[in-house]
Amino acid sequence: MSRRFVSSISRLAVIGLVGVGISGCIGEDLRHGYQIDQAALATVKPGMSAEQVLQILGSPSTVSTVGNKTWYYITQNSRRTVLFLGERVEDQKVTTVYFNAAFKVERIALYGLQDGKVFDFIERTTPTSGADRAFLGQLFRGLTKYEPFGSGSGTSIVPGAKNGL
Repeated sequence: MSRRFVSSISRLAVIGLVGVGISGCIGEDLRHGYQIDQAALATVKPGMSAEQVLQILGSPSTVSTVGNKTWYYITQNSRRTVLFLGERVEDQKVTTVYFNAAFKVERIALYGLQDGKVFDFIERTTPTSGADRAFLGQLFRGLTKYEPFGSGSGTSIVPGAKNGL
């Protein structure tokens, strides 16, 4: 065999190995949350008890803590075009089961991505106080009660200053 032929074969092998390696890093479909079964959802009817809903749909993703009793089953489908980079939400569905005061199903609602804000499953951070203040404002606030850059609350601790200015 000629040296040129072996060189060509080696190049093709290297290109093939690189191509196979890179192909593993391209594209990924991600599913987060509760994957709703449409047949099971169709069996949930108004007047059913919460225990029956639990048996049919399982535990909700989250429940309301204020006001009426509501259960939320959240599904989010996203796509990552290149592995290790950020993902883009393609679809989000929130199945909401509303209960009356007797904890019986009142109605079921389906909300999509067009109906609201994207729910972030990944970030898992809790906002802390002071995050909206600049570093110098926080420094002066920690050392004294005087805030040269304002507190943002509309009140001033400077004698003679007008409130809200």
